[in-house]
Amino acid sequence: MPRVFVQGSPVDSYPRPAPEALRGSVRRVTEVGEEVLHKPCRDVTEFGPDLAALIDDMFLTMYVADGAGLAANQVGVDLRLFVYDCLDDDGVRHVGHVVNPVLDPLDPAGRRLLDEGEGCLSVPGAVMDVPRPDRAVVRGLDKDGTALVIEGTGYFARCLAHETDHVNGQVYLDRLSKRDRKEALRQVADRRDEVFARRAAKTAALSG
Repeated sequence: MPRVFVQGSPVDSYPRPAPEALRGSVRRVTEVGEEVLHKPCRDVTEFGPDLAALIDDMFLTMYVADGAGLAANQVGVDLRLFVYDCLDDDGVRHVGHVVNPVLDPLDPAGRRLLDEGEGCLSVPGAVMDVPRPDRAVVRGLDKDGTALVIEGTGYFARCLAHETDHVNGQVYLDRLSKRDRKEALRQVADRRDEVFARRAAKTAALSG
């Protein structure tokens, strides 16, 4: 079994961090409550250097924030796009980006839900159990407009579903009960300053 998949295809190895990040700049991560996170994003219709540069920035921002995935509206850009660098439950690394992602519906009869911890860079410091299917298939395009299909299981399936939720205007808090949502926001209040101090230190180290 290959240990790394880039854009859904197996490769012998891939640098960490991904090369995209070396070309990028750190952007501010939006937080829950900001309008851009709570409305469906627009389809990407223009492919070219601006889109490629946005992807580079998103990769670097994701790494600075210690994330496994990041959607464009998490850096304030109203476009259907996300990047990821995520391990699945077997320790296989998955790296890439998806433009205009659509999550395939799964047959309920063959679907197994995993109720496991989930966090979000836009909900800084909170981790809550969220039920997600143990498998996900996302269809979309790459930065050049070429069609691609990304499949994931376990934690990587969770990542794909989480990021596709983002471009549809949902954060994981929307999937929680009122009580659990309140608990998540309490965690944010307790830990937000620590999270942002860590991100600021990483950003400063890069510029130094």
